[in-house]
Amino acid sequence: MHLLLLGASGLVGSHVLKLALADPRVTSVTAPTRRPLPQHPRLSAPILDFDNLPQDPAVWAADAVICALGTTLKVAGSRERFYRIDHDYTVEIARLAKAGGAKSFVLNSAKGADVKSAIFYSRVKGETEKDVVALGFERTVLVRPGLIDGPRPEPRPAEQFFGSLLRLLKPVLPRSLQANRPETIARVMLDQAFSTVPGVTDISSDALV
Repeated sequence: MHLLLLGASGLVGSHVLKLALADPRVTSVTAPTRRPLPQHPRLSAPILDFDNLPQDPAVWAADAVICALGTTLKVAGSRERFYRIDHDYTVEIARLAKAGGAKSFVLNSAKGADVKSAIFYSRVKGETEKDVVALGFERTVLVRPGLIDGPRPEPRPAEQFFGSLLRLLKPVLPRSLQANRPETIARVMLDQAFSTVPGVTDISSDALV
């Protein structure tokens, strides 16, 4: 399988990349990025300007796509920029990959994603899900983790605090309230990329514990 991976330098995406390159079922990985990735004989990691994406579908040709793109309002700097990264980049690349022949699209979304949500973050995630599904891939997988508990390159004090708290309370918390580990999310996403079950599949946070 030729895999197109988006967000390979991020928390979840970096775990997907590591697993994919170690998986004999993956013949090659294309992981467009804004900064260089470590070299590997089965990895192509072109440096791209995501605001000016190549429009040739052949550039995006793959059997399956795993999308782990995402940012925060703080890092993005504005709601407009957050929407551009989390929604527009994802949907535009999904459109190009579909035109390039991709059959499956696996999206790392978020628990609570809902186009009608009063919470901006959840509403953007919901709109992204809706617009990706509307593209009509043979198989679309919506992975919806809750709080992702793992080290990040930029400090996120609130997430770190709640991650520590949820780890402490894990023995008494229901699965739906437990934090999700990035390596578990990555494993589920990669496994879903190999599935041939058609239609739209939802993966809830409690299935990622």
